[in-house]
Amino acid sequence: MFETIRNAFKIKDIRNKILLTILFVVIYRFGCYITVPGLTPITNALESDSAGFLGLMNAITGSALSQGSIFALGISPYINSSIIVQLLTVAIPALERWSKEGEEGKEKINKLTRWITLGLAIISAVGIVLSMDSAYGYLNTGWLGGGKVKEFFEANKWVMYIYITAMLVGGSMLCMWIGERITEYGVSNGISMLIFVGIISTAAQALLKSIVGLFTPSAFADNLISILLFLVTLVVVFAFIVWVDGAERKIKVQYAKQVKGNKMYGGQSTFIPLKVNASGVMPLIFAYALMSFPQMILSTFWPDTAGAWWTTWMTAQGNGVGIAVYNVVLAILIFVFAYFYSQISFNPYDIAKNIQNNGGFVTGIRPGRETSEYLSKVVNRITLWGAVFLTIIAFVPSVLFSVVPGLIGLQNTGLISSFSATGMLICVSVALEFNKQLENQIMMRHYKGFLK
Repeated sequence: MFETIRNAFKIKDIRNKILLTILFVVIYRFGCYITVPGLTPITNALESDSAGFLGLMNAITGSALSQGSIFALGISPYINSSIIVQLLTVAIPALERWSKEGEEGKEKINKLTRWITLGLAIISAVGIVLSMDSAYGYLNTGWLGGGKVKEFFEANKWVMYIYITAMLVGGSMLCMWIGERITEYGVSNGISMLIFVGIISTAAQALLKSIVGLFTPSAFADNLISILLFLVTLVVVFAFIVWVDGAERKIKVQYAKQVKGNKMYGGQSTFIPLKVNASGVMPLIFAYALMSFPQMILSTFWPDTAGAWWTTWMTAQGNGVGIAVYNVVLAILIFVFAYFYSQISFNPYDIAKNIQNNGGFVTGIRPGRETSEYLSKVVNRITLWGAVFLTIIAFVPSVLFSVVPGLIGLQNTGLISSFSATGMLICVSVALEFNKQLENQIMMRHYKGFLK
């Protein structure tokens, strides 16, 4: 990867794209430290909910939520909006037609996604402001100084709610704009890049906090061993993720020779690469979002009744039975969304039709319907193992990262919760995708230079 980056900086166009990507990332991180007047940092609340909805949002936003910044919502509304649009594309024929209309249809879907993002950002901002203010005293009017202005805002708290909601929604839409600009002018997918930067930033802060703990003389040896064991475990898990991410099933396709005019075409063979984890991190994001969204709504509007019940029986912070139910439902959702995403991203019928139209066939399989059935059977089997992999990644790291440091005494640093299953998968996927994009662009420039 370092060799790829070094070669990329030798090409002016790619170097400019990398520098623009860095510039947008710096702007995003700068916004994560600009606090909204009237918001109080909620670090203590997030420490008590590090594995819940607030902890997940804080990790994705790079600790922007805990600091009460304008980017406290980050691009979470955009992610949820994209999920909703993808689900609706399968259910609504009009959206399905848009998805097949090329660039024009893509622009329509993007516009719809932005509007849904705006609506979800408003709902999320209102929910966070109301729930945090009632539970932790999230809002304050100290920044107003004194006098009649402060008295007005204290007497009319709804004005503060509207003002802070507008600031948070504006920050979320700005994050979406930054992500789209990275996609358009930079390298790789901008939204994924912002999530990657947020997770790395949160993990780096937690790691720094753990390293600072080494300088405590009474706990130096224990903390050092804990961090080393944690890092070794982390490397092993990352290696496992990279290994599975590169695994694929190759289906050989043979093309018959065709004579057109005085030339002969075809006669060669190629492969259809089917990745074991073709859906990537999306099933995990779908599952976590579906489990977390009801918690946010119920905790906001009915914190003492429905919200308390959901937290007890349907979250990772509940009682023993609640944790078991949460894990079972989460595993089922991972499998369901893995197969769902596989169905919408790979159509065996279209693939089989294209192979037949180009004079090809899968070795040992008749063209047409039998090829479609064969591809469907192979994809279902591979998706099963991909779903098993995602389920393992969702549960095993949390067990390892809680047991290994817990045996030694490393606690309350945020290091364990910073490396969630979703976070690790996103980091690996984005890093590999970034490297692949650079390699493709370098190859394109080399081809252009050769043709010139």
